[in-house]
Amino acid sequence: MNLMQSLRSAGRRYRPLALLSPLLAVGCGGMQLEDNAGAAPRFDPLSYFTGQTRAWGIVQDWRGRVVRRFEVDIKGSVEEGELRLDEDFRYADGERSTRQWRIRAAANGRLSGKASDIVGVAEGALAGNAMRWRYPMDLAVGGRSYRVHFDDWLWQLDRDVLVNRSYIRKFGIKVAEVTIFMQKSDG
Repeated sequence: MNLMQSLRSAGRRYRPLALLSPLLAVGCGGMQLEDNAGAAPRFDPLSYFTGQTRAWGIVQDWRGRVVRRFEVDIKGSVEEGELRLDEDFRYADGERSTRQWRIRAAANGRLSGKASDIVGVAEGALAGNAMRWRYPMDLAVGGRSYRVHFDDWLWQLDRDVLVNRSYIRKFGIKVAEVTIFMQKSDG
């Protein structure tokens, strides 16, 4: 089953449960950004992403099966306090795509960003070596577009290495996960 089939299946199967998901989430603490407040190195996306970064990732369906593999070349620059990320994706099946982010950081550790396939404004926050980033996205899969919600967690492990874990939800139900390992290409 590919990602498109997984999205359709999850939508049909779990739509009735989506109404209950807020009730089921009560009391489920999960990860908290503040838990990373003392962790080093301190993650600063504007500094980390300036220059060239190479990334490798996988997409897993709701059952945990790997349904896509990809590489990304990321070129970052900062102008007037805004981070511009140009991402060039190459998938194992030969597909290619690009995305351009524009991200701003506020003094209080909050972030906001836009990209062409992001609906509205992505919002995030920083604490220690971590960042949490949330946004709705129109995800193109197999010639169709699905409105999904991303919950991204990023952790800077050292000066050059960053790990990104994304949880993709539709109707409040997790339908896929993305894991990305990033490494600075320049010193």
